[in-house]
Amino acid sequence: MKISPTLLISLLGLLLLMVTFLSLFIGTTPIPAQEILSALGGMADKNIEIIVLELRLPRVLIGLLAGASLGLSGAALQGLLRNPLADPGIIGVSSSAGLGAVISIYFGMSSLFPLSIQIMSMLGALGATLILSMISSRDSSVLTLILAGIGISSLATAAISLTMNFAHSPMSLQDMVMWLLGSLENRTMTDVMLAGPFIFLGWFIMRGIGQGLDASSLGSDTAQSLGINIKHLRMKVIIGSAISVGATVSVCGAIGFVGLVVPHIIRSLVGHAPSRILVPSALLGAILLSLADLITRIPIGHGQLRLGVVTAFIGSPLFLYIIYKTRGAMR
Repeated sequence: MKISPTLLISLLGLLLLMVTFLSLFIGTTPIPAQEILSALGGMADKNIEIIVLELRLPRVLIGLLAGASLGLSGAALQGLLRNPLADPGIIGVSSSAGLGAVISIYFGMSSLFPLSIQIMSMLGALGATLILSMISSRDSSVLTLILAGIGISSLATAAISLTMNFAHSPMSLQDMVMWLLGSLENRTMTDVMLAGPFIFLGWFIMRGIGQGLDASSLGSDTAQSLGINIKHLRMKVIIGSAISVGATVSVCGAIGFVGLVVPHIIRSLVGHAPSRILVPSALLGAILLSLADLITRIPIGHGQLRLGVVTAFIGSPLFLYIIYKTRGAMR
């Protein structure tokens, strides 16, 4: 049964508020709901304000921004490439950002400058973005963009493996692996201020792409006959997605399946028009990543779940179920 996009956005917005408050509420230190509200207003005990505003709030904000970026980018890329298997990882930005972080850890930059991992990760994403922008600035086909993204991703993944292979200590290797698995733990407002502007910039670049994506879903020739500048549309989606996802990976690590699965869920509710799924995908992405982060807070033995592991365990069965339900339409 299909529902109105406006109704869906309203419901997802309400659910997002509930999940956001729940994320602030749950933690190792129990804090009453009233105290959390007082802390947000700056009227609580100093220790409670530190826990809520400096420990939990940055983690929640980054989770919301990251999930929204992945959901929005996944929906935009699937609409642009007309490929239901497209996600932010297909353009190679996630792997390139991961390579920058791994290089920072390998050379010990993080011990000299705490934000070196984030900065190097964003530089890696920037490099992939420049390559993709040069390709999309020419009248390249969708297939060329997909192949270029796969090539960039494969090269970055190989470079990550090479760097890890020559890690000079087990501790350094463990740091690389833990970062690549993704986490929102121990994030600060500095991380929010570092990644936030780039995430918003990516969203701003992608503004107004809905109509173009609807037209391009009918084919490039049809879209051009309707007055859509396909070249400009590709630039906006590729660069906007790359910037926002690169900033996300720089502070969260590699997070998979959110950008792949979320658009499929929304599409089953509001239809296949790309313009109808962009905003709902951003909202659901933020909700899904926030819920996954709540699961990582559950103590398990002597270790701790990583965010990328949780999203993979949630996303894989969902994706298989979606394929099963839509297998007839995909033939």
